[in-house]
Amino acid sequence: MILIEGPRLRIRRADLSDLNFILDLQVKPENVKFIVPFSQEFHTKILTSNCAKSMDVIIEERESNLPVGYFMLSEMDNPHNKIELTQGIIDKKNCGYGRETFTLLLKWIFGVKKYHRAFLDCKEYNSVGLHLYESLGFKREGVMRDVILTNGVYENLILFGILDSEFPTNI
Repeated sequence: MILIEGPRLRIRRADLSDLNFILDLQVKPENVKFIVPFSQEFHTKILTSNCAKSMDVIIEERESNLPVGYFMLSEMDNPHNKIELTQGIIDKKNCGYGRETFTLLLKWIFGVKKYHRAFLDCKEYNSVGLHLYESLGFKREGVMRDVILTNGVYENLILFGILDSEFPTNI
């Protein structure tokens, strides 16, 4: 099911045929340092349960239909009208696909689904992610100190949020 399309990309709901792509993306050395991978069982449950709270989505090129990334959306079914961008990985880097993906996701989140708030967290050394989120209007809301233990080292997460009123409607 296609959620939204842009000039070069489309975002669609993932299904079981996408599971290996998602799992492979999570463990690539250039990606794993910026995320906390989820298990095959975790993704399988999301992909097969048709749960209203979480959804894996695939980003694919419109022209080739090839997948170029994946996102997990969480906390979708709640009384506070908020959604979490839990995990996102763009495989085809340095093409502007991250910016286009986020723009499309935010258009879907605020324009189609009418959420009030979107939020995410980012490892504090992910300079590309930090710049992208702020350039799209996300506000830094705080720091979770020493919240993740990776290879014996505690890491901080920067918390970001954006409200429907802060997302430009003309993008």
